[in-house]
Amino acid sequence: MGNRRYAYTPDYAVAPGATLQETIDSLGMTQRELAVRTGMAPKTINEIIKGKAALTPDTSVLLERVTGVPSRMWNNLETNYREQLAKIADRERLEADLAWMKTIPTKELISRGTIEPTTDKVTLLHSVLKFFGVGSSEQWTQVWMQPEAAYRKSERFEAHPGAVATWLRLGELDAQKIDTKPYDRVRFQKALTTIRSLTIQSPEVFEPRMREAAAEAGVAVVFVPELKKCPISGVARWLTPDKALIQLSLRYKTEDQFWFSFFHEAGHIMNDPKKSVSIDDGNGHGTDEREERANRFAADMMIPAVHASRLQTLTTQPKVTQFAKEIGIAPGIVVGRLQREGVLPWPSPLNSLKRRFTWKDE
Repeated sequence: MGNRRYAYTPDYAVAPGATLQETIDSLGMTQRELAVRTGMAPKTINEIIKGKAALTPDTSVLLERVTGVPSRMWNNLETNYREQLAKIADRERLEADLAWMKTIPTKELISRGTIEPTTDKVTLLHSVLKFFGVGSSEQWTQVWMQPEAAYRKSERFEAHPGAVATWLRLGELDAQKIDTKPYDRVRFQKALTTIRSLTIQSPEVFEPRMREAAAEAGVAVVFVPELKKCPISGVARWLTPDKALIQLSLRYKTEDQFWFSFFHEAGHIMNDPKKSVSIDDGNGHGTDEREERANRFAADMMIPAVHASRLQTLTTQPKVTQFAKEIGIAPGIVVGRLQREGVLPWPSPLNSLKRRFTWKDE
């Protein structure tokens, strides 16, 4: 707690006229005398001092000649004053959006260092809107909740739109930092073959390599820890016509679930229209043709159909280990496939072959 910084935003604005009044007072000069010396109307001088009239660049030049105070200082005072007035007006408008902010997991955004902590709700709201890149909750609704938005086709998004949109935005921002070549389907297919060979490696080895291979084919791969009320394992979507995104949460910690989620989302990128968005919970239960196709793609990518006939015979650890070695894939992935097909029960001694992945701070 001692290292936290809290933002302070004043709820008032000081007009440059206040400084002007102090300046002429120190010079023993009246407003009328200032008007005579500058050639300006007394009424205009009075309105500037009261903050009713703007202190223009032309006026700042005249004030420099008469008071000796540089014109840039008068200009800066005026700019800061107008900016603060705009912020105060914006703050009043934003207060109406505070109810919407309750749907956003702000505490988790703060704990992850995404937004700064503050005790002021309107300041926090400003940070949340800035995080989403929108001007108000109304614009947020237009971006994320419009009827044609692909996200809305997901039951998970409909249940908790604020949490899911936050998780999606985190991935979007991470993906923007990744340089990718224009998407090429053939290159991505080759990249997936390369990535499949990495399943036997540790995360320290496979993570940077899979990111690099995918980026060369036009796909950004990002890992974002799941949020509360956001039971999502992976998402596949297009950021631009030439850049796709695969976002994974590591919701299920075992390697078979992780790799199935990755190749499932890769299947969506390979085969679905670019305007579609896939939001998956990782249970592998397809509810439509696209999901079933992505499931088949993931299954065949990890264990090609030519080897599928042997799965029914893999009931012991030595057999699973040998089979995995022959086809060049992690044994834990084979165990997961056997469980999905009912060859092995989910509570199985062979679960010991599955590696568990965790975030570094866990």
